[in-house]
Amino acid sequence: MATFVTLLNFTDQGIRTVKDTTKRAAAVREMAKASGIEMKDIFWTLGQYATMTAFGLALGMAGNVRSQTLRAFSADEMSGILSKLP
Repeated sequence: MATFVTLLNFTDQGIRTVKDTTKRAAAVREMAKASGIEMKDIFWTLGQYATMTAFGLALGMAGNVRSQTLRAFSADEMSGILSKLP
């Protein structure tokens, strides 16, 4: 059986009602099951730090901007990463 990974983004409606996202995920899992699809896992990838994630969601809920949280590396951190390359 094939395995697929899907990236989904919140719509305007989805971000306004973000507090219901885990309930919607459970409903989607049941909908998939009824269609013969097994959803093995559902993950939310909204940034590394919970406080920043909560801020980004609150900002999105306001409806004026869309944001994407990115991990930034300092020169020292990047040097550490590069030192692991063969």
